[in-house]
Amino acid sequence: MSSPFRPSGIFSAQWLPTDSGGALDRASLAAHISFERRAGISGVLALGSTGEFPHFTVEERKRALATVAEIAAPLPVIVNVTDIRPRAAIELGRFAKSLGLPAIALMPPVFFPVSQADMLAYFLHVAEAVDLPVMLYNFPELTGKRIDLPTVAAFAERAPMCAIKQSGGEFAYHRELIALGREKNFAVMSGSDTRLPEVFALGASGCIGGLVNLVPELMVAIDRVHRLGLPGDAAAAAAAMRDLGRIIDQLTFPLNVAAGLEARGFAPGAPKSIVSPESRVLYTKIVGELMALYRHHQLALATPAAA
Repeated sequence: MSSPFRPSGIFSAQWLPTDSGGALDRASLAAHISFERRAGISGVLALGSTGEFPHFTVEERKRALATVAEIAAPLPVIVNVTDIRPRAAIELGRFAKSLGLPAIALMPPVFFPVSQADMLAYFLHVAEAVDLPVMLYNFPELTGKRIDLPTVAAFAERAPMCAIKQSGGEFAYHRELIALGREKNFAVMSGSDTRLPEVFALGASGCIGGLVNLVPELMVAIDRVHRLGLPGDAAAAAAAMRDLGRIIDQLTFPLNVAAGLEARGFAPGAPKSIVSPESRVLYTKIVGELMALYRHHQLALATPAAA
């Protein structure tokens, strides 16, 4: 089934800064989203993997979503409602609908093994109950489950599928998904932040990435040249993205995104997970390396006035 909403362009897989008690830091979030908007992003994914959604209760996710939607408006906000409990996913999806948001995202339910048939049944059950366009969200390295191509095709035939977000190490899967998207009329949004020229050469509709939080202007520049075909040279931006990837991959995700935010001058908030002394040392090292990278590529650090 086709959907009237089709995401495209550069979407931020939005970071959510919280204090030591887990409360959302609205001021820091607002400053950061304002920075991304000025860079020209096309939309936001709320409560995705970069948003560290498993750390929040359903009520906390609702409050965070309402805040993101308010601050980001009028940009489209897609919300990841994934939960091992279908009723929780439906509750979040219906809340998103009440806010007037255009779509929800669904990953496979985590922890327990699930067949492709049962995964499809989960997706269809939530989609029918929520009654919003759906972006499937494939990230096997985090969920432990791959959404196979026949499952994507079956879902697209029976539900209002607007897109799939392809994340993780299986870059070649973009080709099959993009071909299927052309057949079934859905978009493919990539999570391969550091390989955008390749992604757009394959025909992807855009990118939803964690690194958009750090360098939105680079990713928007690459999008304009390589996807939209506008005049310009994005070679320097693409090289900067590769350099950024090599540095940030030294530290585990999503703590590395926090390091990148701090290096850019933003307040990433308190860690939501326990961080070892070893990781704290590495975090400090990466912040320094990224600050040097930003200076080298003439990326201005955020200041209270600029934010």
